[in-house]
Amino acid sequence: MRQNAVSRRGLERRVSPEKQIILSGNRPTGRLHLGNYTGALENWVALQPLYRCFFMVADWHVLTTDYEHTDAIADHTREMVTDWISAGLDPAESVIFVQSHVKEHAELNLILAMLISAARLERNPTLKEQVRDLELEGGEGVTFGHLGYPVLQAADILMYRAHVVPVGEDQLPHIEITRELARKFNRLFGEVFPVPDGKLTKFARFPGLDGKRMSKSLGNTIDLADTPEAIQQKIQTAFTDPERKRRSDPGRPEVCLIYTYWNKFSPSTSPEIYEGCTTAKLGCVECKQRVGRAIADYLAPLREKRRALEARPGAVDEVIRTGDEKARRAAGATMDLVRERMHIG
Repeated sequence: MRQNAVSRRGLERRVSPEKQIILSGNRPTGRLHLGNYTGALENWVALQPLYRCFFMVADWHVLTTDYEHTDAIADHTREMVTDWISAGLDPAESVIFVQSHVKEHAELNLILAMLISAARLERNPTLKEQVRDLELEGGEGVTFGHLGYPVLQAADILMYRAHVVPVGEDQLPHIEITRELARKFNRLFGEVFPVPDGKLTKFARFPGLDGKRMSKSLGNTIDLADTPEAIQQKIQTAFTDPERKRRSDPGRPEVCLIYTYWNKFSPSTSPEIYEGCTTAKLGCVECKQRVGRAIADYLAPLREKRRALEARPGAVDEVIRTGDEKARRAAGATMDLVRERMHIG
């Protein structure tokens, strides 16, 4: 009993600091693009001074939809974490770790899976969309792991007793499942987990070069590590106002994705661009060239930091190793309390 009491006190010291806790993460997809940056990463950087942050490489989540291809996960992890650090995530402030390196996630996932029905998971609207996409692609349907994706996500969040989870709008139904599981566990076994809130960002869905959501699978991205020359080449392919057919036609900035880029990456220039577009003083080609330079200038500090990291072999791997150790300590403390409350293990 004394040992359990000591464990509980240690847990409170480690995972209940003055700041509230944030857990968020991404599947390892390699180098990141502007949609990743505006939809999540930029927000994470801004939240670092306000919260105790855990940022997770969600490599197990890759298996829910792409279990056949695991050979690139390690390289993709390293590339993604490099972009995280280049964009401003500070390993001295935040815990940056890999999900599969903390085996307690699998244990809590198993426990939480016992507390939710298959019918509840099947009602998940995000899953329904994914099922439809799989059927259209001629896939084999939903695997057991894919159905239970929100439970594993709940385990990721609750493991660190997070209060806030920055997410895109498509993930809000998953956060609601996490909230339900936290309440049910607390009701059955005693208070262990905060009931977390989802936190949306302003640019939850950032448009790609074709006007659709920016995505590698659609080939419509501008990457954070792209050179100014690559950015210019890509931006020239971007969609503009479809009704502006001649240079002398006035444009409609409100329907042009290039104006969205201006608003994000050089908002002080937006009024000038709006006036030039609506009066036909500014043509689309020139507008694209200028916004390409604005994006390249915005990303210049990130590219420079990436170059510095790449010049230090092993630097990113050391960040991951250190973060894994911190995450394992926090996860171990949480699971000590979970097992004690459940009288198992």
